[in-house]
Amino acid sequence: MRSLTKLNIQYAHRFLNYEGEAQYLHGHSGALTIEVEGDVDARTGFVYPCNSIKRIAWDYLKNFDHGLILQQEDPLLPGVLEAYEKQGIRNGAPTNTMVGQPFDTDLAKAYPECRLVVVKKVATCENLIEVFYALLKDKLNIKKMTFASGDNCASIEF
Repeated sequence: MRSLTKLNIQYAHRFLNYEGEAQYLHGHSGALTIEVEGDVDARTGFVYPCNSIKRIAWDYLKNFDHGLILQQEDPLLPGVLEAYEKQGIRNGAPTNTMVGQPFDTDLAKAYPECRLVVVKKVATCENLIEVFYALLKDKLNIKKMTFASGDNCASIEF
């Protein structure tokens, strides 16, 4: 049996070395569906309470929400960090209430204080699922993830 939870993420990104509209900085509304597998708990009636899945996942995913996702080799990255420094928000601002758990993995690094995630691969739905799974696989018994963003969607079973 599986419990499914959906999380909505608003973010901006661009694709390097891409010919077309996606080479420009632009934003998306993304929807991540996480399927957690297990036995139904006779006491609660859930495989895993959806609110608990959201809480665990959101600790990391809030880094992406209303955030900027750039590839590590993006020439915009140093300028963004410099602009944030000049604005006095590089190390956070009182209005930044969505500070997620910091992470630095083989796939991505979060700068929670300035709502920035730097990824090693282009931020497609397929590659973002890989990042999300790496962050959450040791915390939840994930059997499937689906990420839809604009007209694009990717899904993988584990």
